[in-house]
This record gives sequence, structure tokens and C-alpha cells, in this order.
Amino acid sequence: MGVTMLAGDTQELRKARGAFFTPDELCRYVVDWAIRDGSEDVLEPSCGEAAFLVAAAKRLDQLQVAEGGRLAGVELHAGSSAHAASLVRAAGRRAEITTADFFTVQPEPSFSAVVGNPPYVRYQDFAGEARALSQRAALAAGVPLTGLASSWAAFTVHSALFLRPGGRLGLVLPAELLTVNYAAPVRRFLLERFARVRLVLFTERVFPEVQEEVVLLLAEGYGQSPSGVCELHQVHNAESLARGMGVAHRWTPKPSSGKWTASMLSAEALKAFTSTTEDGDEFTTLEAWGDTTLGMVTGNNKYFTLTPARAKELRLPPRELLPISPPGSRHLRSLTFSGADWSRLGRDGAPTLLFRPAGKPSAAAAAYIAQGEVADVSSAYKCRVRKPWWRVPLVQPADLFLTYMNADAPRLCDNMRSAFHLNSVHGVYLKDEVRSLGKALLPLASLSSATLVGGETVGRAYGGGMLKLEPREADRLPLPSPALLNQAQPRLESVRPQLTALTQAGQLLDASRVVDDVLLRGELGMRPGEISLLREAHRTLMNRRKARGKS
Repeated sequence: MGVTMLAGDTQELRKARGAFFTPDELCRYVVDWAIRDGSEDVLEPSCGEAAFLVAAAKRLDQLQVAEGGRLAGVELHAGSSAHAASLVRAAGRRAEITTADFFTVQPEPSFSAVVGNPPYVRYQDFAGEARALSQRAALAAGVPLTGLASSWAAFTVHSALFLRPGGRLGLVLPAELLTVNYAAPVRRFLLERFARVRLVLFTERVFPEVQEEVVLLLAEGYGQSPSGVCELHQVHNAESLARGMGVAHRWTPKPSSGKWTASMLSAEALKAFTSTTEDGDEFTTLEAWGDTTLGMVTGNNKYFTLTPARAKELRLPPRELLPISPPGSRHLRSLTFSGADWSRLGRDGAPTLLFRPAGKPSAAAAAYIAQGEVADVSSAYKCRVRKPWWRVPLVQPADLFLTYMNADAPRLCDNMRSAFHLNSVHGVYLKDEVRSLGKALLPLASLSSATLVGGETVGRAYGGGMLKLEPREADRLPLPSPALLNQAQPRLESVRPQLTALTQAGQLLDASRVVDDVLLRGELGMRPGEISLLREAHRTLMNRRKARGKS
């Protein structure tokens, strides 16, 4: 079914309200799944040109149902609303189309099925009254959404409220459902409100005119006993749906609101990952080892961080300077950050010192503070809200550094220099009983394929295809348990020189193979095929993230 441009409507207006043409194959598949015997009452919210309602009319003809259930739709745009009704009439059926903002429509829990393609408007463009209405609608279902949520999130929740007990929800959603933090309440809602949740993922883009990847959400048994399990299918494209999808693989997200990124893996790879990291006590999480926190926020790194040469030029006394890991994390891609590393960076012109007088500033420091006031550094938000503005709040030196913006994978690095750190890296503060073991071995052990896959599943893709980990996400990073590392310590120490050389040369995957040989094969007894599945899983997720970043 083609797209008709109505009078007064434009491509720009359609894009602004998130309206995109849905391929016939998707509409047909979702509607055939939702309509079983033709008696179902069906609602298409934000129906646009009634693609799903027209498919429903054809489905009723296929089932040879004369009357069938009620067909209804809601559409914001008046011209599209009238056109939608005419299209359903042309298909031989009648539909009740309401012209309204869907979020202002009071839920009527009488529909057997709600099907459609919710509008996709990113949070930057989803503001004002429209956002407020959507948040109130989601909150009515007990689902709080943050200001970062795009339009589809509240739309999914509000749609479900129109279902009668046992009803079915079939939606075309952005793949963000699987990965973004703001969708966590939506993921929890789906697993807690439906008896069965199925996802269909595509390896090829479904909407060529937009870059966003999509998934099919097929949830049924609204209000019935939830299983907490996702059933996952992968197909090539929309046309592949007609050829069937084979056997689904089942997965239980932990927690229910946690990211569903692992669902992008094959059934075999997912099984290898979960059996390694969740089914026994050999693996735990970073949170079990210690606390991960943000670093210091200066308010102006160019002013507060100094090279040794610049500090000497300003004649600042050592007592007013703190050793820091320079901004960024490129220098933390090896296993340790030593005093020698810190000194070398300083000699090379990196800002390895933090300006922070602890008491009354010296004459040299007072002169530098005056320079900052002339340059208006003191008026920056983080500076003007603290007293005095030039004293950066301290975060004590961490045991380990964790890189949180990564092109390849998150890295743990032993802070041997006991340097302070800024908010360009996270600090990991290990528990007393595992501090010595963790500092020595976690940077090595974190290179295993199991942890690399875990980084992709708990983190999120960022601009340019970067992998970002916030502290609460890092808490869930899978890592070997203290018991496993105690057992593996002699063998890990024996390969430390090799791993140091490989990581310094930027050969992450080669280093990972060495660690896999020690931990996964040597200690856990995993078969080569299982380890290969983990490596392939990491490549799949990393390449997918980078490909999305390029687009």
C-alpha cells in the first residue's frame, strides 16, 4: 500500500509527528498473529493511513468472516483520520476512527488486540504538552518515564491499557526497546503484565528511509500470570516473515527491567553466555567486587588540569597540586597505570596535575585564581555553586580505573600510582577482603570473552558507535568470582607479560584469547566450540554497535 500525501500535510510534518509508512509484510504478519478467528475487537492507535486496519479487513476476508469484531483507530491528523476511514471502507469493512491525541483518549479496556506502529519522535523533539501528556498516560499504568524517553515508550504502555484481560499487543517498535536505559520501566511492564512476550529481530533494515532499527513486539495474555521469559526470533527482513521463523530461543532477563541486548545473539551464543555468567558461581558482577563511582567534576578542565611544565611556569607549590589521571582514557588501555606511566605522560605534555589549594592559597595560587576570575571560569555552573569556586570537591583515589567511553570494550586498569581521577573515567573501590586480588587480577580477567560480551549487553551505544557504561550499568558487568580468580592466579600471573604487551599494542582480541585459554578452557573446562560462540557473540554485538554509529 503506497503513501498518499494529503492536502495540508507534508513529508516534514509527517516526520515531525513520527509517521512512517509500514511495509505490508509487517502489517500482515502482526495482524494475522493478532486476529485468530475474526471475532476480535481491534484497535490501531496513531493509525495514519490505517495500514494495520486494512490488513485486518483482509484478514477477515481470508477467514471468511462476514461481520467480524469491531475495528477502531485513533489518529492525531484530521486529514489522515478521514482518509484512514475511507481506506478501510475501500477494503470492504467499517472502522471507527477518532481524531485525537492518543494520550488524551481514556483507555477503554475492551479490545482483544492493539496493533500498530507507534510514532517515533526522539526526546529532543518530543517536548512541552505532548511530553507531559505522554508521561501522565504512562504513569497511570504505574510506569514512570524520564525526560529522555522517546514517544514510542509511553505509547506502548498506553496502548496496553486498552486491552481486555488476555488481550494481545502487536507493535513495530524501535530496537531501542532492547538497549536504552529509559526503556527499563517499559521492559519491566511488558514482562510483568503479559503471560507471553515474543520479540522478532531483523538483521536488515526494515525502514530504508530511516536509520532506526526496529523489532516486532508480540505480547499476549494481558493481565494473566507472567512467565518473565522472552521468546526471541531473528529473521533477515520483512519479506522473510512469510517463510516462518523456526524455533524460538527463550531468555529470562535479569532483572526484568535489565537491557535485552543479549537477545540479539543467536540461541547457541546466548546459551553459552548465560550458562557461563549466570548458571553457576564461577562468575559474579563488578558490584560484588566493590563500588563504582563517577570521578571529579572540575567545571573547567582546561583551567584546573595542568601539565608539569605549566605548573612550574606558574610557580605553584607541590602542596597545591594533586596527581591525576589525565582527562580521557586512551592512556588506560593497558593493565596498569603506574608511577612511571604518570611521569611519562607529564613529560609528554599531558595535564597530570590538578590545581587544588587545600587551605589558604599561596601567592602564586592567588594569582592563578585571579586569572580564572578574569577569564570568567568562576561563573561556570559547577564553579559558582561551590565555595570557594576554585576548590574542586575531592573523590579519593580508586583501586581500579574503569573506562566508560569505549570504541572496543570497557577496560579495568590497576591504579598503581594512586592518582586521582576526573569524570572521564570511573573509579572502582574494591572491598577490603578482595582488594589485593582484585587489583592484581581483575584487569587481566576482564579481558575474557564472557566479560567482553557482558560489556556490550549492559552498556549502551553512544554517538559514533561508542560503548558507554554508567556506574549502575557497570555494576552488572559479569566478571570471574574471587574464588575462580584465586584458583586461576598462578596461570594468570604467568601470562601477565604477554597480556601487557598485547594490550599496549592495542591487540584486544588476541589478549582475550589468552585469557579465555586460562579461564574459560583451563579453569571452567569449556569446549572450544562454546568459547568460539562467545567470541562470535562479542564480534556480532560490537560490529552492530559500530555499524549503527556510522549510520
